[in-house]
Amino acid sequence: VQLQASGGGLVQAGGSLRLSCAASGRTFSNYVMGWFRQAPGKEREFVAVLSRSGDLTFYADSVKGRFTISRDNAKNTVYLQMNSLKPEDTAVYYCAAKFNLMPPRENYDYWGQGTLVTVSS
Repeated sequence: VQLQASGGGLVQAGGSLRLSCAASGRTFSNYVMGWFRQAPGKEREFVAVLSRSGDLTFYADSVKGRFTISRDNAKNTVYLQMNSLKPEDTAVYYCAAKFNLMPPRENYDYWGQGTLVTVSS
């Protein structure tokens, strides 16, 4: 499956952004999806994942209550709505897919190219 992330940009602290990730090549609804991020000088970390139907989600503690992951299987797209952004949310955000029943927090098989989110203070 091929993944194309978009929607990153520059935003002030407290603002919002919505990331999108369009999938192609395989049956999208067979894949659990996730968002991960990598800040400068740091390792890539888990942000949020959701199940194939979208009814089960998991979030990193650092984003819980501020970010929402969702998917539209008819559009082969997964989203990350990010509210109340903080400077420490600055990172390259990656979407990922895994052919699996449940959405794990690591070991994803397919990755998008990343989209940069910069939050200014």
